[in-house]
Amino acid sequence: MIELDGAHGEGGGQLLRTALSLSALSGRGVVINDIRAGRPDPGLRPQHLAGVRLIKELCSAQVQGDQVGSRRLEFVPGSLRAGRHRFDVGTAGSLTLLMQTVLPALALSPGRSELELVGGTDVRWSPPVDHYRLVLFPMLRRMGLSVDMAVPVRGFYPRGGGRAVLRVGGGTLRGLLLEERGELLRVGGISFVQNLPSHVAERMARAAGEELPGGADLERQVLQGPSAGAGVVLAAEYRNTVLGWNALGARGVPAERVGREAALGLKEEMEGGGTLDLRTADQLLPFMALSGEECGFSVREISGHLGTQLWLLPQFLSVRCTVDDGPPRAVRVSRT
Repeated sequence: MIELDGAHGEGGGQLLRTALSLSALSGRGVVINDIRAGRPDPGLRPQHLAGVRLIKELCSAQVQGDQVGSRRLEFVPGSLRAGRHRFDVGTAGSLTLLMQTVLPALALSPGRSELELVGGTDVRWSPPVDHYRLVLFPMLRRMGLSVDMAVPVRGFYPRGGGRAVLRVGGGTLRGLLLEERGELLRVGGISFVQNLPSHVAERMARAAGEELPGGADLERQVLQGPSAGAGVVLAAEYRNTVLGWNALGARGVPAERVGREAALGLKEEMEGGGTLDLRTADQLLPFMALSGEECGFSVREISGHLGTQLWLLPQFLSVRCTVDDGPPRAVRVSRT
């Protein structure tokens, strides 16, 4: 059994999600103590418990401590099963955080998997589904992973009810060494609303384009569904990489402010010199470590989530992670 201190690094849910996926993939049991000790409400919350129960289902794990509020979890995986699964969070819990818990394991599992997930597609403090679709997944495809996602309906806080269908073809991963961005090809993205007037999407898109040199080519999406919300997800596509940023609408916040917030965040990443943005680096790093090949990227700063991943991955895998001075900070992953 691997024993981990859940208070390490940023002391949040990232350590839990990655550790469970690596445990399921490696077949090695894990005990996590002081779960989310760095948060005002420590222990497992419903969002984290949903991830535990999903990956428990995927690998028939034996689990102790899987209750809301638990600060200690013991997870002993069985065999990882590809195939079709459906999982309903029951709230507006983030579907991308569920994907973080299972995607590294599914990437190397035998066979193809399809997950139908119901919950929050666009919620605060987590990546929106379009950041995965437009930024993370294109980078994973460069590593040889077959992955795609359909989002027929969106779910927002507090009601949720969104639906995402994730399809993953397991197999092997190639290494990825991102030393240069290459030329900028385009800035694209999506401005979306659900149960709101179409002019809100138009105003967000226009404001985002006005903040970006050369503008942005944004899809406008107007949907009807179980909950109302709005947002903008941007992607700067370079020859060798993709940088992204996003902003979520809120009651009383003008549409123009949402568009500007997304654009200013993307501009900071573009001007920061990194080959990955701050919100993608920590999510892509586990796949790099699992490739078994030398990988690397640069990022404008080391976030708390990224620092946690850099410490955690060598606990499970025979890898060495190094960080050079910057900015931008160069991160390298190699086998030991």
